[in-house]
Amino acid sequence: MLWGVETEVLRALAHPVRLGIVRRLATEPDICACDFTDEFEVSQPTISAHLKVLREAGLVTTRREGTTICYSLVPGPLAALADSIAALARAAPVPAS
Repeated sequence: MLWGVETEVLRALAHPVRLGIVRRLATEPDICACDFTDEFEVSQPTISAHLKVLREAGLVTTRREGTTICYSLVPGPLAALADSIAALARAAPVPAS
């Protein structure tokens, strides 16, 4: 089991703002970066930096609409991480009671 992609996804999700962005994108696709600033009470440059980390980890994709960039979740990396963690859980020995 290789953990390269999973490690990058975990690293990207390790910050509360990035995890919050992913949670919101999971239920509401195609969101403008500016929509996150009020929700997370951080500046636009900070949101952009967090979105860059998520994009580099393969968790979000972008679509340009004029001067606006909209973000959507890419579910594949999350599914791969979930599968890897589930495999770990299945492989772990059950402790004796």
